[in-house]
Amino acid sequence: MTKDFFQQKAGNYEQDEKRVNNVENIANSILKSYTFHKSMQIMDFGSGTGLLLEKIAPFVGKITAVDISDSMNKELEAKRNRLGCRLEILEMDLSKTKLDKKFDGIISSMTMHHVEDIPTMLYNFNEMLNENGILAIADLDEEDGSFHTEDTGVFHFGFDRKKFLTSAKDAGFKNLKITSASVACKPHGKYPIFLLTGIK
Repeated sequence: MTKDFFQQKAGNYEQDEKRVNNVENIANSILKSYTFHKSMQIMDFGSGTGLLLEKIAPFVGKITAVDISDSMNKELEAKRNRLGCRLEILEMDLSKTKLDKKFDGIISSMTMHHVEDIPTMLYNFNEMLNENGILAIADLDEEDGSFHTEDTGVFHFGFDRKKFLTSAKDAGFKNLKITSASVACKPHGKYPIFLLTGIK
């Protein structure tokens, strides 16, 4: 059984105003980068309580939310009837299990640093997208390890933007771009967050 690192945090996860604002900045950056439409079915990788997907939901037809945390998924389930689209919640570890589905887009916020093998995950994302499907991944710039003050299964202290972009290119994505999306503010520092966008 995989440890649920977010079991103690899920219930009050959205009470952190800075976290909520941070994800809103990321969502706005994604919405500026792409035009979504109601025929689209997208996946939110590492969906958590749905902070990101609820901002995108009014513009798409269906979102498949994928998260390893049972406690976070339960928080998202409580929002189901308030979302602007159909919702499917899958509790699974995409780094260990392949998802045999195709999507028009994949979005993700602050999840990739919890993934050990980035090149393989990006390749799998490419495989899961329809032709011309969109990718939008937000995560931390390289940091000193102080962003996480507790153990939540972290494999990377952020990412070098150029290396991350190269990994996406090697995975088969085109029209790649990395922009600054937000800054996570914590009592002990400020942590820039990038958004990588690309097309299959």
